[in-house]
Amino acid sequence: MRTRTLVSACAGLVLSWSAASFAEPQLASPAEGKATLERAIAALKANEAAALKAFNDEKNKDFRDRDLYVYCFSLPDGKITAYQSPVMIGTNVKELKVPPNNPVGQRGYDAVAMAAEGEIVSFTYDFPKPGTKTPAPKETLEVRIGKQACGVSYFKA
Repeated sequence: MRTRTLVSACAGLVLSWSAASFAEPQLASPAEGKATLERAIAALKANEAAALKAFNDEKNKDFRDRDLYVYCFSLPDGKITAYQSPVMIGTNVKELKVPPNNPVGQRGYDAVAMAAEGEIVSFTYDFPKPGTKTPAPKETLEVRIGKQACGVSYFKA
C-alpha cells in the first residue's frame, strides 16, 4: 500500500512538471520592459560601443530576458545596430513591417527621430505572443541617445 502511494505521488509530480512545460511562456511585464530600457540608456551614455556589443550579446541577461531585448538603429540613416537576431544588423529599420503590412519600423523611426534627446516615446501595435498566431497588443518604448535610437517592446497584457 505504501509503495502504491509513493508511485502515485511521483506520477502526479511528473504530470505537473509536464503540464508546466506546455504552459504559455512567462512574458516580461511593462515594468520590466521599462527597467530594461533604463539600463540600456545608462549603458549608452557610459560607452556607446560597449553598450551595442552588450545589446547584441545573446547571453547578456541585463538586456535580454524572456521576450525582452534591446534593439537600436542609427540616426539619421535608420540602420539597425543592435537586435535580437544578428541577421537584422545593417537592415534599415524603416523597412520593417509586421503582418498584415503595418509599417512598424517607420512608425518607430518617426516617433523617436522627432523626440528630444533622452525623451522616451511609445507606440503600440499588434503582434502574436510567442507560441500563438493571434495578435496581441505590444507596446514599444524608444529613446534617442546621441546618434542611436534604442527601444524595448513588451506585451501589454
